Amino acid sequence: MATSTVTVTGGQLVVEALRACQVRQVFGIPGGQTLALMDAIYDDPTIEFVTTRHEGAAACMADAVGRLTGSVGVCLATTGPGATNLLTGVGGAFRDSSPVLVITCNNRTVDLGRDDAQAADHVAIFRPLTKWATYVGEPAAIPRAVREAVIRATSGCPGPVLVDFARNALEARVEIDAGDLGTRGVDNTSRGFRARRQRPHADPEVISGAAALLHGARSPVVWVGNGVQLSGAGSAALELAEMLHAPVITTFNSLGAVETGHPNVFGPLSRMGTTLSRQVIDDSDLLLAVGNSLNAISTSRWQLDLPDTIIQVDADPNVLGTNYPDQTFSVCGDALAVLGQLKAALAAAADGAAHAVDRATRLQQLVAAKALWWSEANTVDMISAPMAPTALVKALRQEIPADAVLAVDAGNPGVWTHFWHVERAGSYIKPVGFGNMGFAVPAAIAAKIISPERPVVALVGDGALGMTMGELETVVREELAVCIVVVNDRGYGNIRQEELVHYGDRLIGVDFVDVDYAAVARGFGIASHRAETGEELALAVRAIFASGAPGLVDARIDPAVNAWTHPLLVP
Repeated sequence: MATSTVTVTGGQLVVEALRACQVRQVFGIPGGQTLALMDAIYDDPTIEFVTTRHEGAAACMADAVGRLTGSVGVCLATTGPGATNLLTGVGGAFRDSSPVLVITCNNRTVDLGRDDAQAADHVAIFRPLTKWATYVGEPAAIPRAVREAVIRATSGCPGPVLVDFARNALEARVEIDAGDLGTRGVDNTSRGFRARRQRPHADPEVISGAAALLHGARSPVVWVGNGVQLSGAGSAALELAEMLHAPVITTFNSLGAVETGHPNVFGPLSRMGTTLSRQVIDDSDLLLAVGNSLNAISTSRWQLDLPDTIIQVDADPNVLGTNYPDQTFSVCGDALAVLGQLKAALAAAADGAAHAVDRATRLQQLVAAKALWWSEANTVDMISAPMAPTALVKALRQEIPADAVLAVDAGNPGVWTHFWHVERAGSYIKPVGFGNMGFAVPAAIAAKIISPERPVVALVGDGALGMTMGELETVVREELAVCIVVVNDRGYGNIRQEELVHYGDRLIGVDFVDVDYAAVARGFGIASHRAETGEELALAVRAIFASGAPGLVDARIDPAVNAWTHPLLVP
């Protein structure tokens, strides 16, 4: 029987593959090399193209989609400067294991290496900051390249991948079987795809050894990392901690993995952790690090004094025992799978109550310390101006709904969220590993686009806002009811404060003029407020949420409150 054929462009093949992979948004800026792909998106009502004002913002938006959904986020740029503008945001996704498909559109194959306009070797440029990078010069290779890219981005330890299309591959017209349309992507329900996404269990003998160590510990602590968040293992980690009567701390990268209100949870430990989380680790004789690479950010560049026994669980064997080799008992496996194995092994132990009294007593003592720490953290002046950063955090927490997404930028806005109560897992995103500024506003835009019904707040410093100011126009154009809170200390506050600690008053390169960001935002058409006190901030945020429209608050904080010397933090 004859098979009908249709003629399509390479750009249409890309869009067909994206649609079959359940992609619903592409973020980016068009260019001459992208036109065939953009024209194909124009004809597809299932894929929305979100124009950004800078490619770096597009990468952060795709990163936010990956963090919040676990599915691939997609960003697009033209050749040369368009592509290189993506790099910083892609680096953030790479370091924090977020699944992103980076699409770049290059010059025609025949002109590569001939000094064409905006020429750049995208594969070479992106390779150090992606899991996989490939060049596609022929339209016949497009469906497989997109499908493989999505599988690689979302399988194993997630991360960004690059597909670089030659312009001629996108513009070429090819005949394909009509029956193949819509089948060239990744079917999430297929047996093959499920096999790629399976959760590897650890060797049973290794589990027995780890369980024996846990069983014999008098003061174990569970330190959950980003791997717990990526595998959806937050509840499993809490269940195991309850079995062990053990406290739970998080890395900064997994601050949103577990609710801080749980009695076993004691907040983040990082390069700038808290006195509370440091007390938890100091009092322990065994550390169970789950999905936690024990990298420089978490361990104060490996200067943190950790217990003599560390059980490290990770799906990536390359990180096991790397940083603390003499102390580490390695367990290779997915966080959710291994936590289930450990729970079963401990439940089967004949003398499961060993050291239970000691552990329960210690946990009660830590719970009392936690209550005292939060009491001190919440005892802040809400009426003085300028407001303390802790007053800003307190005002935000009392005004935004529990299910709201909080997108936090690098620098001091992130540092002050050590005082943030996570009321619902999966509600907090922040760039940690790369620490790339300019994340919060684009990430908030993406969060609102993919979940229009969910409240979204961007917490951004005035320094980072300067890097993404143009995206305020994107907020208005896309009609997104996003609440943007500017942590305004009139400079690069975290670096200014570190200079003060190390070099006294020899400040250089860190101070701005006094900018009225509320007035700037009004120029974009965003209803805006200026807040000098915590009370004023609370009223402004309440008004923005009541309006159902985008809003910005220029929150004037006291720059003299130094994150590096704050008594409740431990730099």
